[in-house]
Amino acid sequence: MNKIQSKTFFEGKKETIYKAGEGITRQFFAYDNNIMTVRVFFEKGAIGALHAHPHTQSTYVISGVFDATVDGQTVRMQAGDAYYAHPDVLHGCVCVEEGVLLEIFSPIREDMYETIIK
Repeated sequence: MNKIQSKTFFEGKKETIYKAGEGITRQFFAYDNNIMTVRVFFEKGAIGALHAHPHTQSTYVISGVFDATVDGQTVRMQAGDAYYAHPDVLHGCVCVEEGVLLEIFSPIREDMYETIIK
């Protein structure tokens, strides 16, 4: 893969918001080949379907309430909480109250990066 590097500064109100699923949108911030930061907006009831990928993922709850499932364990999470998903572990969430997640991936999610460059 070619060298990827984002710009240095991001202004959230000016960044493109991409559709990511029913009731889910996202913005991409600060990324290169080794890391990717994504802000994900969920409407109440939206589902981040269970899935797995070869990337390490750390997710921080900025706002809202989510039922997060990682490797078969489900925990109700709210602002200030976080979870870690090992590579290749099944994980996902259901949005109980409208909210926002900050997701960090290592290395970059090439499948998501393709969304940005289209």
